[in-house]
Amino acid sequence: MMPKHRIFTTAFSKVYPLYIQKAERKNRTKEEVDQIICWLTGYTRSGLEKQIEQQSDFATFFDQAPAIHPNVSLIKGVVCGVRVEEVKDSLMQKIRYLDKLIDELAKGKALEKILR
Repeated sequence: MMPKHRIFTTAFSKVYPLYIQKAERKNRTKEEVDQIICWLTGYTRSGLEKQIEQQSDFATFFDQAPAIHPNVSLIKGVVCGVRVEEVKDSLMQKIRYLDKLIDELAKGKALEKILR
């Protein structure tokens, strides 16, 4: 069995501000970041805040996600040199999907195109 990737045990609350910084550097907003996360995971804003307050790790964050969006299979492309649609581990794939969506936001893609 492969050792668990470090990101799985990383607190989502540690990475969340980095998503926001990445977006804000490109004149996008925390609200847009939250909208993307809620679209992907099915969390409400309050549900998202609760996960952040509880400092849930990524594994827990995605395990407890109310509903991964049915259109995630439409998320394609490369993030960190990895093609997201080919990631074998389902948890890592969800994390990569999120990375990809935040990337698209930072690259100036329209929110309606990001939220497939």
